[in-house]
Amino acid sequence: MSKKETDSSQKKYFEDQLDDEEVLYVFRKHPIVMRKGLVLGLLALLLSVVPSLVKPEYYILFGGLGIGLVLCFLILLPAWITWYFSVYIVTDKRLLQISQKGLWNKSVVDIALNQIQMVNYQIAGFNETVLGFGTIKMQTFVGDLVIHEVHHPEKIQRKILEILREKGIIINSPPQLNEADEA
Repeated sequence: MSKKETDSSQKKYFEDQLDDEEVLYVFRKHPIVMRKGLVLGLLALLLSVVPSLVKPEYYILFGGLGIGLVLCFLILLPAWITWYFSVYIVTDKRLLQISQKGLWNKSVVDIALNQIQMVNYQIAGFNETVLGFGTIKMQTFVGDLVIHEVHHPEKIQRKILEILREKGIIINSPPQLNEADEA
């Protein structure tokens, strides 16, 4: 093998990636999860120009607008960090759910692909239908994994099922028993 081939095969796409693991699919939640930060940020921006209504001077308007923009950015930043760094990764061996809550709280759920029994999705209500987000429900041997507010859940479910089929994992079937277990 050439040096270039060994360098590309050793590239890690995320921190906890195993040496012999290949990333097959990456997805995240719909940007709608940032709505609270966006609404509060825009409200701060709107309220920052109110003093210019009392005393209509340019320096008050632009000063308030500048303060409002900084406040809007500071309010929206934690919501964006939570959305951007919360990611779902499907590799050739496992499914990882990396959830970031604010700046200092991170959790990782690691499920082997052969533990997944069922993958379903649900799009319920007007907002979810119009904006194109929904819920993915995965039933595993250890419990259920429910992922809310996922962008295009039907496409993600289809892609996960394709990956599982390619890996020879049969969905919706009871676990296979060994010959020693049957005796």
